[in-house]
Amino acid sequence: MRLPSLKRLFDIIFVVAMLPLLALPMVLIALLVCLTSPGPVIYWSDRVGTHNRIFRMPKFRTMKAGTPAITTHLLPDPDTCVTTFGKFLRVTSLDELPQLWSILRGEMSVVGPRPALFNQDDLIALRSEAGVEKITPGLTGWAQVNGRDALATAEKARLDEAYMRDQSFVFDLKIIFLTFDRVLRCQDISH
Repeated sequence: MRLPSLKRLFDIIFVVAMLPLLALPMVLIALLVCLTSPGPVIYWSDRVGTHNRIFRMPKFRTMKAGTPAITTHLLPDPDTCVTTFGKFLRVTSLDELPQLWSILRGEMSVVGPRPALFNQDDLIALRSEAGVEKITPGLTGWAQVNGRDALATAEKARLDEAYMRDQSFVFDLKIIFLTFDRVLRCQDISH
């Protein structure tokens, strides 16, 4: 039997430690999503994972049912697609909490490049060119703490490549710390 890597072991310990703290808030969020707009509580998004394999990533639904599966900035009028409670979830990044499931399954890590949407061909191509597709995507990453939604695609890919080149346990801890800082300040998040 192959032993898990330190990174994988950290991912499992992180999720197991966070679940007791997040269980009640996640139940309350699920209830509020259900009560504030029709449609499923969880939205399963087709994302690009390790080696460009597609996997289904869960998020609390923030968009109205039937919204096209494209990045928010490409929607003709994103404000009309996002639910009222969805705006709050996006600003606070609480919509991402169900991804703890993807981390437990090994499809994601706590830290790594954010998984691209299946149709973000430009980002997928740039990452593949740099070899970034070989690493496990993350709940948070170097690009997320350096601009997130405000970054151009080429800049995201460059930061993902820098993460791949410099990744270490200490670097991951730094990114986690910076993520908490950015989320608490609601910085660089599209509404």
